[in-house]
Amino acid sequence: MKNLSKLLLVSILGGALTLGSYKVFFEEEIPAGLPPVSNTAAEAIPANYSGNIYGTNADFTEAAENTVNGVVHVKNVAVFKGPRTLRDLMYGNNSSGKALQGAGSGVIISPDGYIVTNNHVIREANEIEVTLNNNKTYQAEIIGTDETSDIALLKIDAEGLDYIPFGDSDNVKLGEWVLAVGNPFNLKSTVTAGIISATARDLNTYDATPQSFIQTDAAINPGNSGGALVNINGELVGINTAITSQTGSYVGYAFAVPSNNTRKIVEDIMEYGDVQKGILGIRGGSITQRAIEELDLKTSQGVLVAEVTSGSGAEKAGLKEGDIIKKIDDININKFSDLTGYIYTKRPEDEVLVTFLREGNERQARVKLSKFETYVISPIKIEVANATKEDLKALNVENGVKIHRTLSPKLPAEELVGTIITAIDNKRVSNVGDVERIFRSKNPKEDIVITIVDRNGQKQRMVWR
Repeated sequence: MKNLSKLLLVSILGGALTLGSYKVFFEEEIPAGLPPVSNTAAEAIPANYSGNIYGTNADFTEAAENTVNGVVHVKNVAVFKGPRTLRDLMYGNNSSGKALQGAGSGVIISPDGYIVTNNHVIREANEIEVTLNNNKTYQAEIIGTDETSDIALLKIDAEGLDYIPFGDSDNVKLGEWVLAVGNPFNLKSTVTAGIISATARDLNTYDATPQSFIQTDAAINPGNSGGALVNINGELVGINTAITSQTGSYVGYAFAVPSNNTRKIVEDIMEYGDVQKGILGIRGGSITQRAIEELDLKTSQGVLVAEVTSGSGAEKAGLKEGDIIKKIDDININKFSDLTGYIYTKRPEDEVLVTFLREGNERQARVKLSKFETYVISPIKIEVANATKEDLKALNVENGVKIHRTLSPKLPAEELVGTIITAIDNKRVSNVGDVERIFRSKNPKEDIVITIVDRNGQKQRMVWR
C-alpha cells in the first residue's frame, strides 16, 4: 500500500482544468468528513419530505405558482458619502447616496422572514435590500454565512410570508424534472425547467476542498444565484449557485447546493452561530484505473482510503489504509464527492455506519465524527486548519496550523496546501484559535506577515500588503 498516496496525488494533479470548462476528474486526496438536523431549528425551517414525484405529464404551472412568491430579489448596496462632482470637491460639499454592487436571488424558508441566498451575492455589502414578488422592499440583516459552501442566511422583519419548504435532496433522481426560480439579468420572477443531470458533482479546480453539487440543465444565468431549484412538488431541493461557461451566460450546465446541505448550514447558524463541521478522519480519493491495475482492486467504485488520521473516529472504529468505503448509512458511495456530500449534512459527535471492503470482504463500522475546525484568513484568501502531530512531525516543527485550502485561483494551491504556518506577524500560532485572535485585534490596513514551513522543511516569510 506504499504507492497508495502517490497514486491519489497523481490523480489530483492530472485532473485540474480551469473553471472556464470545468474539472472532469474527481479523484481527490483530502480530509473527508462532515455534519445532523436539529429538532429545535427544524421548527423554524419548514420541510416537506413527501417523496411523491409527479410524472412527466405533470402540470408545471402548479409548482411555479407555489414557489414564485417564495423567491426574492436580493440587492447588494454600497452606501457612500463624500464629494460627487468636481464642484463638490472644490467647495467642500458632501452628499450621500447608494450604488448597486450586485444583485441575485434568495429563497424564503420560513413565514417569519428567514431567507437563504449565496454568500457571494451579499459579500462586502453595506446594505442589503430584499424585494418580494409583490414589489415590497425590506432591509435585510445578515444572520450568518458559510463561505465554504457559498451559503448565507438573511432575515427581514416580516410575517406571514409565502415560503418554500425543504425537500430531501438525497432522494433526487437523474432525469427528474426540476424548476429554477430566480431573477436572471434582473428579470424578476423567472421560471425555467429542466432535469437533474447529475448529483454529487465536484467542480473544484484550484483548492483541496471537495464540493457536491446537483447539476441541472434548467437555464440559470447571472442573477439566478441564490435562487430556488425545486422539484415538481414545489419543494426546495437546491440553491442555484454556479454555471460553467466561456461567455458568462448559460450553456447547458448549472449547479445547485443540495437542500439537505443548505438546511444543515442554516440550522447550524441559527442554533450555534456558525457551521459545525465534522470529519471521518481519512484522506482518500475516488478509484482510478491506475489504482485498479497497480493495487489489483476488484471494484471500480467507492472511496479508497489512503490515510487514517491518528486519534480520529475512523481510527477508533478500525478503518485502515487500503479499505474501500462503499456505503455510509443508506447512501451508496461511488466517488469521493458522494461521501463528502453526505457527511456535510452531519455534525461532530454524530455516528455514521460505514460499509467498506477490506481484502475483498465486506465489513461495517460505526464511526463517530470529530470536529473539524478551520479559519478563513480573508485578506489573503486562504483557509487554515489545526495541524495534527503527524503534520508537525513530518516537517520537523513544534507548532503551527496547516493551510487547508486556497480560496483564489491566483494562489498556487499545489505549493501552499499542506504547508505549515508557524507564526503570523511574528506571533507564534498553534491552533486556529490563535489565528482568529490575531486577526480579531489586527488593524486591517497593516501588512500581514506569515512564517511558513514548506513541504521541504524550509522556512519562508511572506508579506501581504
